Amino acid sequence: MTAAPIRKEDFAMDQEVDPPADAAVTMTKVESGARRSLFPAGITLPPARAVYDSLWPPVMGVVIFLVLWAVLAPMVKTSLGALPGPGDVWTAFKGLMVEYGEARTAAAEAVAAGSSYSGPPTFIDQIFTSLKTVALGFILASLVAVPMGLVAGMSKKVNAAINPLVQILKPISPLAWLPIVTMVVSASITSDDPTLPKSFVISAVVAMLCSLWPTLINTAVGTASVDKDLIAVGRVLKLGWFQRLTKLVLPSSLPFIFTGMRLSLGVGWMVLIAAEMLAQNPGLGKFVWDEFQNGNEKSLARIMVAVVVIGLIGFALDRIMMSLQAIVSRNRTV
Repeated sequence: MTAAPIRKEDFAMDQEVDPPADAAVTMTKVESGARRSLFPAGITLPPARAVYDSLWPPVMGVVIFLVLWAVLAPMVKTSLGALPGPGDVWTAFKGLMVEYGEARTAAAEAVAAGSSYSGPPTFIDQIFTSLKTVALGFILASLVAVPMGLVAGMSKKVNAAINPLVQILKPISPLAWLPIVTMVVSASITSDDPTLPKSFVISAVVAMLCSLWPTLINTAVGTASVDKDLIAVGRVLKLGWFQRLTKLVLPSSLPFIFTGMRLSLGVGWMVLIAAEMLAQNPGLGKFVWDEFQNGNEKSLARIMVAVVVIGLIGFALDRIMMSLQAIVSRNRTV
């Protein structure tokens, strides 16, 4: 029996073979990876469904709020007319931006003429003044609260000694601190041309006094809650007090510290507006007070602009601190 030879013509070369199902899935993943490779290494896009699910609730909430605001605002009557709606607030904001542009042009012309611009601060200038003021108060509060919290958390006796003072001073209103701080700062800064204006220092110190407590308390709690095994290891290794603080206690308590700093920054920003109103520091608080005193038909809308901007800046500061907290919590070494 002889076997017939196999010839090439016996095969249909143009015949297609369907790939297995798992191969199709693999190709889809490869194509998806190829699309994502357009981005830098380590950056991937979240699924579209996840983005949609996370975005639509807050967007819907904001839309509903704006609709209710637009509908209900005309029903609220004040001595300056009806409460401004979103459209009125937007118009007032554009007017403030026009004023800022005109002031920038006038300042450039004054500098070109060899003189200095002496016009009143614009709305944008007052925003930056408030940001610088709260930054100074926040830094001062952190410099005081973090070391005190670390010492209180590491020593039960120190904690017991300062705890009554913290509980007494923590609920004091900024309006109560303001006269005391004003008299102390006025007596301390006697120069006719100080480096920092008195009103700026007064507002920053008041913000510090009211905002340092969350950082102090959270730092003390975080330090006291450090794993006792780590402290025991430090004793076995005969680490000194400073080495235990920097190598064991501080890395473990950093998430607590940043949580307190986040709360302190929010409190400081909230307190600052009231302090600027009374101290007449040229920031957002003074802008609101001046518009209230003016009492013209545009004042209410301009005050609402300031209220919205204050809220948006507070939200942005909180997000920044939350991001720093997440980075520190992820990269801590202990």
